[in-house]
Amino acid sequence: MYSYVPKGVCSTKIDFDIVDGKISEVNFTGGCSGNSSGVAALVKGMKVEEVIKRLKGINCGTKNTSCPDQLAITLEKIIKA
Repeated sequence: MYSYVPKGVCSTKIDFDIVDGKISEVNFTGGCSGNSSGVAALVKGMKVEEVIKRLKGINCGTKNTSCPDQLAITLEKIIKA
């Protein structure tokens, strides 16, 4: 299980797990409960690269990032490491 403290969003923590190159679980702490639950359900079982492709660059209102974007950013860091 990985944990990430997102920056510039309402969520205070993102916990997730990767199994065989796919997202097996995602939990957002704080933020918009409905949106984060929806994102978590949609990415479950999806390949990490596909999640990054779909979520990276999504903004929330006037912010230059979002909870989905922050998930993509940390996933990108993990696969590059």
